[in-house]
Amino acid sequence: MRRSHRSWSAPPPRQGSVGLARRRGAHSPGGTEVRCWRSAAFDCMPQPAACCPDWMAGLPDAVPLSHLSIPGTHDSLSLFGGRRLRCQSWGLEAQLAAGIRFLDVRCKLARGELHVYHLCTFQRASLRGVLRRTLRFLRAHPSEAVLMRIKEELPIFPRPGFTSRLHRCLLEEGQGRVWCQEEVPTLGQARGKIVVLEALVQEVLGIPYEQLSISDAWNVLSLERKWARAQRHLERAASGDPATMHLTFCSGNGLFTCPEEVARFVNPRCYQHLRRRRGQPVRWGVVIMDFPGAGLLRLIVESNAPWASGHITAAPGTPTVPLRHPHGRGGGRRSRHNWPVPVSLGTDAAPSPTPLPKDVSTRRAKAGF
Repeated sequence: MRRSHRSWSAPPPRQGSVGLARRRGAHSPGGTEVRCWRSAAFDCMPQPAACCPDWMAGLPDAVPLSHLSIPGTHDSLSLFGGRRLRCQSWGLEAQLAAGIRFLDVRCKLARGELHVYHLCTFQRASLRGVLRRTLRFLRAHPSEAVLMRIKEELPIFPRPGFTSRLHRCLLEEGQGRVWCQEEVPTLGQARGKIVVLEALVQEVLGIPYEQLSISDAWNVLSLERKWARAQRHLERAASGDPATMHLTFCSGNGLFTCPEEVARFVNPRCYQHLRRRRGQPVRWGVVIMDFPGAGLLRLIVESNAPWASGHITAAPGTPTVPLRHPHGRGGGRRSRHNWPVPVSLGTDAAPSPTPLPKDVSTRRAKAGF
């Protein structure tokens, strides 16, 4: 097993603090003035309260990615468009430093290039730029792997040039460090790479998205029903076939709500649900969120293989504000935790990648990677 280099950076707690962090007049990456709130489960401030850029370093090479609990973001680059569209407050580099290892990238083909959009709002980024920035992070943190779902945003009919442009972009920017095969790789095979998830019809440029176990009830009419569906799928991931990758979207939007309001409701409940099994190795799958808090990210990461000790130090450039318990408890001095001994996830001899069903493997011809 690799030696663990995981360390969490977080602002030091304030003795006697009331807990909730607010900053009026702070500016989001989109330049809009927002009221900023931070708790263990929800965070809409411009920088994360804690960083864990190397949390995969201590996990064995042999474990398939489908066996892991992985924190992710929905519409990861959606920083612009106001409350109706904005899904994140952290930029790409901040998300990766905080421990996010699943990115949801929505693109449109415009003027011969793939640009990142949320619905009809341009997010001031291109797919090429996202690939370059992610690979730059992976060069600095070679123990890590990043899952990246690449989706054509809002096509009435798929644009004929989208697939060929995506293929070319992955070839030119990937530099041999993009996993574009159908099989789910082991962590050892994926380290230092972007692992592509896609839903193309005629070509294979990554793991077929439609063959994964996915809960994405994005159109929210009832916040309670939204959380109930996400909770059921989390439990399905924990008890289901470990060879199947499970993706649970805790995010949503709707006619009478917005991504931030959904996250304020769902994230604390997700935090409490995962917290009940803290200290146990649990496979939650890929947990995909809007505005995640550092405490929620930590619960997801630690469910893979809790380690024996840890320390908390101030994260660079992070305001020293305390993290608040999602339901208001806590504050004051932070208690010290005795983390369980690391749990072995398998042998160090890397097995073959997890195969997908035969009908998927034979349905589409391989692309040349």
